Amino acid sequence: MSWRIKPLDAILATAEKKSLTRTLGAWQLTLLGVGAIIGTGIFVLTSEAAQFAGPGMLLSFVLAGLVCGVAALCYSEIASMVPVSGSAYTYTYAVMGEVLAWMVGWALVLEYAVAASAVSVGWSGYFVGQLKGWFGIELPMALVSGPYAGGIMNLPAVAIALLVTGLLIVGTTESARVNAVLVAIKVAALTAFVVLALPVMKMDNFAPFAPMGFAGISAAAASIFFAYVGFDAVSTAAEETVNPQRNVPLGLLGSLGICTVFYMLVAAGAIGSPLGAQPVTDALGNWLSPGSPELFARCGELAGLGKEPLACSKEALAHVLREVGYLNFGNLIGLAAFLALPSVILVMLFGQTRIFFVMSRDGLLPEKLSTIHPKWKTPHIITAITGVAVTFAAAFLPVGELAAIANAGTLFAFFMVAISVLILRRTQPDRHRPFRTPAVWLVAPLAIVGCVYLYVSLPVKAILVLPIWGAIGLVFYFLYGYRKSHVGRGIIDVHEGDPDAPPLPVPPMPGAPTPGGKDA
Repeated sequence: MSWRIKPLDAILATAEKKSLTRTLGAWQLTLLGVGAIIGTGIFVLTSEAAQFAGPGMLLSFVLAGLVCGVAALCYSEIASMVPVSGSAYTYTYAVMGEVLAWMVGWALVLEYAVAASAVSVGWSGYFVGQLKGWFGIELPMALVSGPYAGGIMNLPAVAIALLVTGLLIVGTTESARVNAVLVAIKVAALTAFVVLALPVMKMDNFAPFAPMGFAGISAAAASIFFAYVGFDAVSTAAEETVNPQRNVPLGLLGSLGICTVFYMLVAAGAIGSPLGAQPVTDALGNWLSPGSPELFARCGELAGLGKEPLACSKEALAHVLREVGYLNFGNLIGLAAFLALPSVILVMLFGQTRIFFVMSRDGLLPEKLSTIHPKWKTPHIITAITGVAVTFAAAFLPVGELAAIANAGTLFAFFMVAISVLILRRTQPDRHRPFRTPAVWLVAPLAIVGCVYLYVSLPVKAILVLPIWGAIGLVFYFLYGYRKSHVGRGIIDVHEGDPDAPPLPVPPMPGAPTPGGKDA
């Protein structure tokens, strides 16, 4: 019973009966992906990458980007086959059963909700910098940092998380319009950074290239993997997408490609700047762990001496341009990040609420959560609940720790999607695939191995969070979801020709498995 599978055709039929309004096109999806990807990772976590790997973070961006690239190809195939909300959760339900689907959905909380909290904290750093840079206003440390840095709570992070939650409750189309403006600001800011930083790049700053060895490069890749996370949020919007079979793959691959180009150029500009990118050490030359109290203290000492390394900055890119000599442009880059980072929070919250929406529609969470607001046409109840949880985490936890936890959940989801694609190729080879992953028997295993490698490269805390969080999720599942599951109670809507469903092969080859499984 615990391995209950919901056939693909039943998933499509259920989505058609209780669906969200389709309003998003390929361009909006690409912007949605770019909005989710470009954010705290490049604007803030560049500092943490420098502390892990030094100039070697350039390879870290390549490594993380390659893993995301092969994962995106797997996502594109399965998202075009199953153009409904739910992302990796829905795909796992159709292929490997209810328990693993629940585990994926539960892990996606670590990706989307925790990531939204991380970006809220990252935005707070730029907000504080803008107040000080433009107006000379310095907020009390107690109100801009959690207990990890001697404060009480991060009030700006709380404010932005609540504001974005309210915007999402109002409506998807309105959110997409705001997102388009914010994405334009981010792209313009990164373009300006590249144009100004690359011409003055000093090649001497690239040596030593890997002061912490390949282990440092791997650790940085596991950390800045967060800089790429978000492209899969495009697949969670499949049910609100016009012509999803075409537009979802375009949105996934397009947004990832745009962001990868930017990241390589930005990383080179940061490393080649007068700041360099060498890790910060203590007075005896010992390396200091990112996010540690020792690093905070050392950064404070260096700032007092007027020497703030890249690894210490909370406004990494703005700090680089100021050091290059473009003070006003540096302030403007900071302003752009301040204005644009909320788009990442928006997309992460969007993805999380849609995952919960589908889990509720399947009976694994209380069905009241999937109620659609009569005026705004959004799942307002679960959006509000998720927003409160995100706000709480943003108030008290540091950005690096939140990002590492988010990466753990994301890598698990990507891992399951790659496996699902391979299983479907074997069990349902004749099912229509509007997008087929090229060289799938090479690409999908690379995605699987890459996800495992980056996961074991994470900090120990983040590695341990996933199994502990999973165990808590299983308790919830067996207390509620196991008994209330629609599939478990025999409530399976059977597909009979929904207009947006992939066509079935007619007739099947003799001896071939029936498309959709035995229950289809």
